[in-house]
Amino acid sequence: MTLDSIFIAPFVDYGFMRRALVACLALALGSAPIGVLLMLRRMSLMGDAMSHAILPGAAVGFLIAGGLSLPAMGLGGLVAGLSIAILSGVISRTTALREDASFASFYLTSLALGVLIVSLRGSNIDLLHVLFGTILAIDARALYLVGGIASLTIVILAVVYRPLVAECFDPGFLRAVGGRGSLYHFLFLLLVVLNLVAGFEALGTLMAVGLMMLPAAVARLWAQSLPAMFATAALTAALSGYLGLVASFHFALASGPTIILTASCIYGVSLLLSPSGLLRRLYPRRHFKA
Repeated sequence: MTLDSIFIAPFVDYGFMRRALVACLALALGSAPIGVLLMLRRMSLMGDAMSHAILPGAAVGFLIAGGLSLPAMGLGGLVAGLSIAILSGVISRTTALREDASFASFYLTSLALGVLIVSLRGSNIDLLHVLFGTILAIDARALYLVGGIASLTIVILAVVYRPLVAECFDPGFLRAVGGRGSLYHFLFLLLVVLNLVAGFEALGTLMAVGLMMLPAAVARLWAQSLPAMFATAALTAALSGYLGLVASFHFALASGPTIILTASCIYGVSLLLSPSGLLRRLYPRRHFKA
């Protein structure tokens, strides 16, 4: 086998591989920067909880549409995710529970409820599609949705970049200067839910957060400035999508898990070889004496 037949031919010969690759690139551009901001806010696990919070809405969309209708399930997931985010914030401000505890409670409830709803009317195959996605079955309509969410995310990040970063690192300062921090926090949660809906279309609810958080962790190991983290995370997510699709094609593996495992391998290599990685700590460079 030649390099061309391994890395290029699958995308030239098969339209479903091209559509899957475009979806991965769109997810990389939209989800990876959001993952970096989630990580810097120390809200990484919240992203995982939110990815499961969209499941009941997607399940209701599945019932209404009578099958795997991506627009109906995406809209239902968006409504459910925003509802859980707002409800968790209200509970954390009106009770003794912190926001992470309320997210954990809703995450478990949402996951169980969503699986139950799909199981009532759908088959085991439908449930597997909802939980693990069908990236190789993405059609043009789903691509428009994923690409539109990625484009909207980039535009919003560009417009509100400075107040969003200020709210990320020092929300107290933003409140002190009247910067409407609550508005930007809600806007950020909206972007999180939107990108999880886009990831759900391709990778399912269980792994939608994969291309959001793993590339962000890789970027934190290699980059120092925020723009460099954004670029590194997006590049890592795109590379994970491409190599994962190639590996799944040649070895007949499930595409979604293979993409996430590829990102995990890149993360593992980064843990060893990055400037702040384990090898650098075990074998530090010698310092010259004056």
